[in-house]
Amino acid sequence: MHQTVARPQDQRLPPALNVISGASFAAALSARALDPVLPHIAEDLSVNIATAAGLAAVFAFTFAIIQPVIGAAADLFGKTRLMIGCLAVLGLASILGALSTSFPLLFATRILAGIGSGGVFPIALSLTSDLVGPEKRQVAIGRTLAGAMTGNLLGASASGLIGDLLGWRGVLAALGVLVIVASIAVAAGFRGARLKHPPRTSLSALKTGYRTIFTNPNAPICYSAVFIEGCCVLGLFPYIASFLFDLGETSLSIAGVVIAGFAIGGLFYTLTVSLLLPRLGVKGMMIAGTVLVASQLVAVAFGPRWELQLFNLMVMGLGFYMAHGCLQVFASELSVEARATALSLHSFFFFMGQTVGPIAYGFGLAHGGKVATLLTAAACMIVLGIACARLLRQRAPSDARI
Repeated sequence: MHQTVARPQDQRLPPALNVISGASFAAALSARALDPVLPHIAEDLSVNIATAAGLAAVFAFTFAIIQPVIGAAADLFGKTRLMIGCLAVLGLASILGALSTSFPLLFATRILAGIGSGGVFPIALSLTSDLVGPEKRQVAIGRTLAGAMTGNLLGASASGLIGDLLGWRGVLAALGVLVIVASIAVAAGFRGARLKHPPRTSLSALKTGYRTIFTNPNAPICYSAVFIEGCCVLGLFPYIASFLFDLGETSLSIAGVVIAGFAIGGLFYTLTVSLLLPRLGVKGMMIAGTVLVASQLVAVAFGPRWELQLFNLMVMGLGFYMAHGCLQVFASELSVEARATALSLHSFFFFMGQTVGPIAYGFGLAHGGKVATLLTAAACMIVLGIACARLLRQRAPSDARI
């Protein structure tokens, strides 16, 4: 029996986390890839920008509704094979999207892409939680997030660049090829990985897992919080390119860089979480994070130049993951035996927020204007941070082996 020391945590994490991070990277490439090119999709397929933003909403909605099924399947049948298969589905959906000749066909491929992407990230978080104990989990999850943030960063920035050179179809074609190659590489890399908690293989165990999750007082708080996060923060992203167009900045590359700023902030979080957490504590991280997000929503509301909006999105990304990382750790401790299910439900509510978010922002922008809509979102984030800091408590799951 040995005791871990806090300082070298990150260096003693299992090597298999590098493979998990790679899977997260591959899946995350598609999450924001279409945001910078939405104005061109709208023009090419003869729809308005609000309709084109539905591509982001349907991706998030499909990602969300598949989560209970994905989590249950992972806990029953195994996580790694399901993750690899979902990567292959995501790659195929992207290639089919590049060949779409109408908006309804493209819309259908984004549904398929949401299914594929939905099977990767929550399982990656669950595998991470299986590989490390609670004392190192937030740092380990930070490494998994680093893969996802790098994917978001390249997905958004490279999308704008490829969109300027090859159009939106080139974006989807390149994405599809990369994700299929990644699925093959990840399949090889997962061989031999050992997990602390192998999946249970009975429906009665799954039912018990759901009961364990929802009798934990932290569950409704965690799941409500990530829904609001998804709505107030990620719901904004489909409109950033059009905000820049309104300012006269019509380059897709610039829109991609601005959106990628959020991922840069997320990457900065993954590099600093082991330093921030001991100083701020979990409550301080949640409050400080949501205040940072709110301040940047206010700044974006007043339409600064794109260089300043890039900075705003970077700070917003840092603040968002300061709060969101804490919620992920709480979600990972709702159950031990049904951890994949708990984290998939976490993703379900998060992406349901991202589904409602673009619709809510569209309504707000049409009826209240840009400033009022973003100020309302900022106020919601501050209230959220305070509420989570007051209500969430460290609790051992009832199915923990002591």
